[in-house]
Amino acid sequence: MCGIAGWINLFENIYPQKKVVEDMTNILTPRGPDSCGFWSSPHGLLGHRRLIVVDPAGGSQPMVKYRGENTFVIVYNGELYNTSELRDMLQSLGHKFTSSSDTEVLLESYIEWGPECTRHINGIFAFAVWNERERSLFLCRDRFGVKPLFYAQRGNSLIFASELKAMLAHPLIEPDIDSEGLAEIFALGPARTPGHGIYKGVHELKPGHYILYSPSGIYNRCYWSFESEPHTDDLETTIDKLRELVQNSIERQLVADVPVCTFLSGGLDSSAITAIAAMHFKNNKNQQLHTFSIDYIDNERFFRASAFQPNSDAHWIKLMSEKFNTIHHNIKFDTPQLVESLVSAVEARDLPGMADIDSSLWLFCKEIKKNATVALSGECADEIFGGYPWFYKEEMLNADTFPWARSTQERTKVFSKELNELIQPEKYILRRYRETLEEVPRLPGENGLEARRRELFYLNIKWFMCTLLDRKDRMSMAHGLEVRVPYCDHRLAQYVWNIPWNVKTLGGMEKGLLRKALSGILPDEVLYRKKSPYPKTHNPSYEKAVSTWITEILNDSSSPLLPFVNKKAVLELSQSESDYGKPWFGQLMAKPQLFAYLIQIDIWMRKYKVRVV
Repeated sequence: MCGIAGWINLFENIYPQKKVVEDMTNILTPRGPDSCGFWSSPHGLLGHRRLIVVDPAGGSQPMVKYRGENTFVIVYNGELYNTSELRDMLQSLGHKFTSSSDTEVLLESYIEWGPECTRHINGIFAFAVWNERERSLFLCRDRFGVKPLFYAQRGNSLIFASELKAMLAHPLIEPDIDSEGLAEIFALGPARTPGHGIYKGVHELKPGHYILYSPSGIYNRCYWSFESEPHTDDLETTIDKLRELVQNSIERQLVADVPVCTFLSGGLDSSAITAIAAMHFKNNKNQQLHTFSIDYIDNERFFRASAFQPNSDAHWIKLMSEKFNTIHHNIKFDTPQLVESLVSAVEARDLPGMADIDSSLWLFCKEIKKNATVALSGECADEIFGGYPWFYKEEMLNADTFPWARSTQERTKVFSKELNELIQPEKYILRRYRETLEEVPRLPGENGLEARRRELFYLNIKWFMCTLLDRKDRMSMAHGLEVRVPYCDHRLAQYVWNIPWNVKTLGGMEKGLLRKALSGILPDEVLYRKKSPYPKTHNPSYEKAVSTWITEILNDSSSPLLPFVNKKAVLELSQSESDYGKPWFGQLMAKPQLFAYLIQIDIWMRKYKVRVV
């Protein structure tokens, strides 16, 4: 993976200001610690930081290709998983290659097909191609938004970068937020409306979209979305196709010229990736796979089973590691590390995020990077196959809102009266929810419950999944660790999209179809384990630490958080001895995470000198 940045001005000479893009690019050094490069012309300035994964010698960027009198330049963050097939296709069309890098294949694809190259590429990516003769810029993001890409227009300028911190390094981009930005942070956060960049006039290119910027103007187009159609395969065919798609997606994503490992929680999703990867390593490389898991000191003392977390992971991790002969690394963290890393997590995400769910992953990726450069992770299977409680629990399924964030009224109790009046959080959430429902690709004739579940799948993929992918990218790339997500393969997701719910829940079990498809690959004990989410700390010392910290912030008259919270309500909540309570976001973010989220807002506003306008 890498970091990209650029500044295009079609009508003014910006070449003398090329240091601006150099500064933007260098801020992205953690994403690309191995090398950097720049390309400059009067109307286009491009920068790239590289994390070497494939073809160390041949994949340097910005990469330049010449066609007659025309010059094409690419900066690219991501991986193509069908590089060899694309190269063969392009060679048959007369293209010649000088490297084995996917960057060259991607650039040649654009030269051959222009924006239609999106029909051919399979991978995770955010890239820009500058056409010097036509003075046009093509910006493109992968179908599910695994890789980030922000942009802003300022007069005749289009500015873009992989992360918000790099955007803010440009003198035309100010850390200003308006009432809508506040609503994104306080009402929706840690989620974000697709395409919203929080800062005024800053956007994130939506997943599955591209932009073409030229003297004719700016053209924003959706190049991929789900297609709803009847599922016609019988059960046996469906199981066979699903097994093939899952295996193919995982095996494609094991290609690298650097060490590869997997995350292993002992759950269905990560175990499937680990099993297939371990067998591939053994059969093709005669190597053992390295696996990594996360836990917390003293968690076994304080863990209490709940509907959201029915059991801990240790037993299943051991079973999987022994069964597939992996070299396993169990990483443990203590409360002080989790608390201290709330700051690092904000610096990585550039925004308040999922509190200790972020900071623990930041710590985890830091340790993994000592042994590997690429990791495969099980994110997105629950969104694709319907593994969350809200897919089948009636009160959550039928909630007329985002089902992972139903405790809006409880959340708004800690907001100041002025903030509630300004952003009207419940109305803002309802507006974004209903906007998304309008986009759902309907299937004619689908009955009420099936139609509702289709809505729920769409909501999850467009919102909750993107929040998790955002988290995974920033926390991993902060350490130059590339994390791949095989369940995000668009071929797999599109196929599963149209499979009826009663087939997805084969045998009356969540993700029953996936379990059946993995039969014979995973041990039955793991295959039928009840879902348990990403592990979090249950140590009461964490709640005590964040309660103390938020109290200190509220007693600091210089805190930028003060105008937005009800100090009395937060202090009363911090002094309450009530249990964690119902999560206010997802399955893991309860009272301690609410304190930590407010702490992260304070950190963010201070660090980036955020101004409300």
